[in-house]
Amino acid sequence: MSEALYEKVGGEEAIGKVVDYFYNELVLKDESVKHFFDNTDMEKQRRHQTKFISFALGGPNQYSGQSMAKAHEGMNLQPEHFQAIANHLHDALAHFGVDEKDIDTALTKVATLKDDILYK
Repeated sequence: MSEALYEKVGGEEAIGKVVDYFYNELVLKDESVKHFFDNTDMEKQRRHQTKFISFALGGPNQYSGQSMAKAHEGMNLQPEHFQAIANHLHDALAHFGVDEKDIDTALTKVATLKDDILYK
């Protein structure tokens, strides 16, 4: 079996750096989505997101929080919000040198959760 994308990008520590960049430099500067995080404990959010992205990239499943549907319930997230976040994840991974093929693999996994995240 080929090396998991999780290991290829450098494991949880490297993914933590991607997540910090993702939020600090992209998501929280994007007027179209940053308001979703106004009342969010960002340290907790970063920990959850690091675990989620680690799992999405083939790492261990350490996520123990709410289901995706429950976590996004009542947020009225629309397809354009999902796409903005996916674009930011793409850009954060690219910023840290992950190649396009591997980014596509990660985003394909994330896309499988779209129905659980939208319209709740």
